[in-house]
Amino acid sequence: MTLSAAMALAAPAPAGAEDTEPAVVVNGTFSSPLVPSGQTFQAGIDGWTGGGRVSAARAAHPQGHQAAGLGWNGSISTQLRGVRAGATVTLSWDDNPDNCTAQGSGKRPYSLTVAGAAGQPLYLATNDAIGKANWFLGRTYSFTAPADAPQITFAVAAAQNISNCPVQIANVAAKQTVAQLAPSDPCAGGGASSPACKDVADNKDQIAKCPPTDRDCLAGVAGDGKAEKDGIAKETQAVDDFGKVPRDQDPNKAASDLCALPNALTAGVKPGDAVVPPSDWWFC
Repeated sequence: MTLSAAMALAAPAPAGAEDTEPAVVVNGTFSSPLVPSGQTFQAGIDGWTGGGRVSAARAAHPQGHQAAGLGWNGSISTQLRGVRAGATVTLSWDDNPDNCTAQGSGKRPYSLTVAGAAGQPLYLATNDAIGKANWFLGRTYSFTAPADAPQITFAVAAAQNISNCPVQIANVAAKQTVAQLAPSDPCAGGGASSPACKDVADNKDQIAKCPPTDRDCLAGVAGDGKAEKDGIAKETQAVDDFGKVPRDQDPNKAASDLCALPNALTAGVKPGDAVVPPSDWWFC
């Protein structure tokens, strides 16, 4: 495909403004691992297959991100974890032609593929090359997930597969609207004779015979509550009996009732056995 043809198809699908729930893009800022100090490029990206990392200094992204370079084996791929088939997804990212391309050499084409989705791949192109970073911020593409954890791939043609002058992708993120699951019908298809379908039919029959508005019928199912009522009555009586127990008593009588034990302990003590006679020790 010529560059002009790629540019003609470069407009992504409209963003799905309704997609607001987070979807996981592992290492979407390409910050792991960091490119070692003093180096510009390094192969490999955690959580992605293919490609390499571009240092933050070389990428010169407005937000200071490292970038992924499509110049090692020509592509990078990952799966959008936490996305289920049928969800609508809005993918967002930034792209850059790199500073190695001379001003006037035009846009640099690349593609985005969502495995299994219709209309793939999507052909795109960076901003014009101007001899320095020229990031396009916030490209978006919306699609319906064709499978759980769909795989996405950014790729370049052989002519753009240059390790020291790669097309760059940065700040990949995604949001989704989770597909609403319809309640399953155990009687659908060949399930008419299944135990689950029979249970559903039996339940419907029981409800029809004993609707929630029929008090007499429900009493026959749930009982008249006699055991519960008797239990409540017993608890009420116990509380009443507890409240009737007298708790006020003459202090002298109470003290006398307590004297039995100390008197038993001191009964054998003679007046000469202690400096203070036991009778003077206490009330008793």
